Amino acid sequence: MKKLFLSIVIVMGSFASIATTTAPTLNFGNNAFVQEDFKEITTAELPEAVKTALKTSYPDAKLEKAYVNSNKEYKLDITVIDQKATVYADANGNWIKK
Repeated sequence: MKKLFLSIVIVMGSFASIATTTAPTLNFGNNAFVQEDFKEITTAELPEAVKTALKTSYPDAKLEKAYVNSNKEYKLDITVIDQKATVYADANGNWIKK
């Protein structure tokens, strides 16, 4: 009887550990579904640091659209050859992972 009870406890404990390790990979954190209000801007309104970072990191990229939010973070829709991408940078030209 002790072995049966111990086996049940071990199995239930393993389910609990699986659930706790799986949850973070689902990315339900505070940034996953936060709506960020980006306002479209012209390329002339982009800081020079962001333009320089774009030319340095993605020399073949064509800037399609640029946006800014209240935190002075910039969202850049770019096209490199035939692939479209969106990259984010701060006002100093540092890339932000979103």
